[in-house]
Amino acid sequence: MRDAVAARVTAVSKTVAKANPFTVLPRLQWERQRPTYRDAQPAIIEHALRRATARPSGNWFAFAASTDVGTRRPFGTKIAGHEVVVWREPDGRLHAGPGACPHLGADLSTGALDCGQLVCAWHGLKLSGARHVGWTPYPVHDDGVLLWARMDHVGGEKATPEPILPQRPDGASVHAVTRLVGTCEPADVIANRLDPWHGSWFHPYSFASLDVLSAPPPGLDLPAEADNFQVAVTFHIGRIGVPVIAEFTCPERRTIVMRIVEGEGSGSVVETHATPIGPGPDGRARTAVIEAVIAHSDRPGFVHALRGGPVLRPFMRHAANRLWRDDLVYAERRYDLRSKR
Repeated sequence: MRDAVAARVTAVSKTVAKANPFTVLPRLQWERQRPTYRDAQPAIIEHALRRATARPSGNWFAFAASTDVGTRRPFGTKIAGHEVVVWREPDGRLHAGPGACPHLGADLSTGALDCGQLVCAWHGLKLSGARHVGWTPYPVHDDGVLLWARMDHVGGEKATPEPILPQRPDGASVHAVTRLVGTCEPADVIANRLDPWHGSWFHPYSFASLDVLSAPPPGLDLPAEADNFQVAVTFHIGRIGVPVIAEFTCPERRTIVMRIVEGEGSGSVVETHATPIGPGPDGRARTAVIEAVIAHSDRPGFVHALRGGPVLRPFMRHAANRLWRDDLVYAERRYDLRSKR
């Protein structure tokens, strides 16, 4: 069985490799697509989710793009119901900690920065980023694309010095980060991505000719090298299509990665991170979807894309936002059904 799957992947890989990276897509009625519900077995998706959510995270939570935190003003966010404040010193050094002032509880993200110190807006208490009476900093990490905070009292796992990051493209790349919030839990976001069969049905404006080449079998005890999905898919750019083979893996419990393994942009990744925010005003869970698209190409002309990064990023964010506006419907519906049960 595994040999047959490998042969199939190889055959499609050769087709993709030989194909012009840009092909004109035929017009296809949405309802005429091949149904995928027989292939999308609930047990495959649920067991893949249980294996993913059992993986350690080292207590690290992605919370923003690296560029979201500068040296001019503090940045505030929420992780698992806890207010967090983040800021940089003039040399770019990053600090993070509880968002409430240890004096009288003021929102520290409304304060100011003075020579790298955070100054509370209520009474002028200054924090340097080191431990202060009633205020303990969080370890924080800037990987060049995303920012992470380690919150051991939330994660409850064995802490790691750095986040468990997926492999990113070697060589030059251009990246964009988008963030959306949904009424669901992190597992619902990961489950959405562990169902590649919905791609061309739910997102016909972005995907065509989607074929799941291999999927892990049901079961909870599976070797890491076999725990992935491989998908042949054609990305839409209007009527133009770009055929690729992509692989989906989960390096840790709140992250799923799509990597292009064959075709145009081989090595490029889309990292989807699901970070719990905490309950909303209605008491229901809120989760931030933080998605980093890191595009790479070996083509000589890709250098022009690098120079045009500031122009490209809004288009990359727009595409990711459009996909996740739809995918959050999926994730929220899953959470809603589970809540009712």
